[in-house]
Amino acid sequence: MYAIVEIAGQQFKVEKDRKVYVHRLEAEEGAQVEFENVLLIENGSDVKIGTPTVAGAKVTAKVLSHLKGDKVIVFKKRRRKGYQKKNGHRQYLTQIQIEAIQA
Repeated sequence: MYAIVEIAGQQFKVEKDRKVYVHRLEAEEGAQVEFENVLLIENGSDVKIGTPTVAGAKVTAKVLSHLKGDKVIVFKKRRRKGYQKKNGHRQYLTQIQIEAIQA
């Protein structure tokens, strides 16, 4: 059984007991969070597709930790003009563990 859920503006395919990295959530570590923007639920051969969401469906998860992602280097250059610009970025992430999918 899996579901496709919209979390913080992105869509994720989630299954029970799977760990997922999402954009930083405003919940504390160890807290339970519920996501109600379930776009699709698949259970064996039974598939429910939402219009735009599946009515009454929700996914519960536990917040494991807050962390920062890998550094991404942005380097811009114009040849023969002496223009160079280097910038780095680390995204704030939250690791969650999916505990239940309710249809």
